[in-house]
Amino acid sequence: MKRILILAAAALLCAWSASAQSGKSIYQKYSDAENVSAVYISPAMFRLIGKIPDLEVGESHVNLAPLIRSLSGLYIITSENSRVNNKMVSEVNHFISSGRYELMMEAKDAGEVVRMYTVGTEKLVNSFVMLSAGGSETTFICLDGQMDRQELEGILVETMKD
Repeated sequence: MKRILILAAAALLCAWSASAQSGKSIYQKYSDAENVSAVYISPAMFRLIGKIPDLEVGESHVNLAPLIRSLSGLYIITSENSRVNNKMVSEVNHFISSGRYELMMEAKDAGEVVRMYTVGTEKLVNSFVMLSAGGSETTFICLDGQMDRQELEGILVETMKD
């Protein structure tokens, strides 16, 4: 009896971990849907882009090279498909509520809600997720890598000044 309970618990744990969401799995699920635009940038492209020194972000010059070199994946989905929007928001919220992510910022304006989340340590961010939902469009952005928290926060503050 004890063995059966242990095996059942192990099976449940495996099933739970297999169903765990990631930015990549959300991207793969929705990137081919109708009325969905999707962009994936690989580590090879980040190495190439990371050789470019200063890039303009809005009206300011920010050195993105160190941050870009630290990325291992960028997943962007923009959807104008209401069925996909509802499912994607639900899945991203479930993904975020796994307890690992911390709300970094929330902004609400005229029915649109933008939330940014991070997971990592005091010094490093392993994943950054942004979900923007409102009206007929939903956007999901996920950055994975080993990003320096101070650099990421500095870039976000610079770009939000506009």
